Amino acid sequence: MATLPQLNRKAGDTAELPIRVLQFGEGNFLRAFVDWIIYRMNRDNGFGSGVAVVQPIKQGLVSLLNEQDGLYTLFLKGFKDGQAVEEHELIDAIQKGIDPYQDYSAFMVEAQNPELRFIISNTTEAGIAFNAEDKLADTPQDSFPGKLAAFLYHRYLHFNGAADKGCIIIPCELIDRNGDKLKAVLLEYASLWGLDENFTQWLEQSNTYCNTLVDRIVPGYPKGREEAIWKELGYHDKLLCEGEQFHLWVIEAPDSIRSEFPAEKAGLNVVFTDNMEPYRTRKVRILNGAHTSMVPVSYLYGMETVRETVEHPVLGQYVRDTIFEEIIPTLTLPKAELSQFAEDVLDRFRNPYIKHYLISIALNSVSKFKTRVLPSLLEYARQQGRLPSRLVFALAALVRFYKGSRNGESIPLQDDDWVIGFLQDQWSRCDGSEAAFAKLAEAVLGWEEAWEENLLQIPGLKGLLAGYLLDIERSGMEQAVKNLAS
Repeated sequence: MATLPQLNRKAGDTAELPIRVLQFGEGNFLRAFVDWIIYRMNRDNGFGSGVAVVQPIKQGLVSLLNEQDGLYTLFLKGFKDGQAVEEHELIDAIQKGIDPYQDYSAFMVEAQNPELRFIISNTTEAGIAFNAEDKLADTPQDSFPGKLAAFLYHRYLHFNGAADKGCIIIPCELIDRNGDKLKAVLLEYASLWGLDENFTQWLEQSNTYCNTLVDRIVPGYPKGREEAIWKELGYHDKLLCEGEQFHLWVIEAPDSIRSEFPAEKAGLNVVFTDNMEPYRTRKVRILNGAHTSMVPVSYLYGMETVRETVEHPVLGQYVRDTIFEEIIPTLTLPKAELSQFAEDVLDRFRNPYIKHYLISIALNSVSKFKTRVLPSLLEYARQQGRLPSRLVFALAALVRFYKGSRNGESIPLQDDDWVIGFLQDQWSRCDGSEAAFAKLAEAVLGWEEAWEENLLQIPGLKGLLAGYLLDIERSGMEQAVKNLAS
């Protein structure tokens, strides 16, 4: 292995591009998602934009990124056009890395770049937060928004408040309405630091803040397999990254941004919209909702992974019917669009390159059920005038899951103590009689601390839930699923 060269720009034919994108974050997700998209736009429709990466926290990968001249190899694995495909590309969109903790001046110099147009970030869900301890004079500020506020103020001063030197800001943090939240925090810093009102107006009027939804599973660095991969590639790459084939980026932005960031023209699954909420709801209800509703059913059936579940003749049909017959009818996007998204989800679930364990998805399942599944159950009942049998069955399976045992073995429950304590206390009161299961169902549906509403008000729900609980407990999950299907 020592004879293999280190990956750098001397080792291959790579593009040197003007910096038009500033990116906060150098982790696996941004490199496998945003930087790959920019690479494809550069390659396929002449976007002609390089990325400068800013390390948002003290410990990071920028030094390693610079050793490799911003290059890394991305492996994409999963279903593509109906076939399981594994392919790799050398991504060359990143032109440089900046560590503001080691060289703050290099960070500020980038604010003076007249060609800079886009600012992108992914600094974890906790990254977009206001820190009153941050000061304009800090080098650097502690928080990501503090760094960005100082950067934009320097840019404002350097270009004398020129309106055309504002930026299109596209955060990718996994929080609701991330662009709106980031804008609000930047304005808080302008107020905290006593910056002039003209800068505040420039922040608001000359910069565009986009709300986004991002979706791609990125397992990241292939630890334990790197040497075999290096041998296959013919070079050392310490920033190898793996992701799934599927990708989706929904960007809520004015129409003008679509022409400036022409990802759709490169055949990429980037959707520009004036309202991203239907897309967020689609993802939460179909992708996350299918995950959450399948887990207790499949795990108690005896399965271990998502792929096993969707490829199982009985459980796979249960999952498919749940999505197409009980979740999709409650959503507002065009049916063809919803159906295609659902087919993509099922392909992702059966990805042969990713082993997704059911028990890992089961973390905090009660709160997940409330946000991901319960809205579909309630909306279906409201629209159709009847209960969605599979979603109610999923609730029964969830309650049974929290009893804490499967075939005589304990289940490693991962949830808040008050959640586990409540459900196990209810099970301790259940003597196995029909009346006891009715009381169990009544207690669960009246559990307002968990659901933030009283589900006993839903006509027929108590009786149906009690019946499913009784069937699962007496017949076992395998037979109960068959009874449900019939």
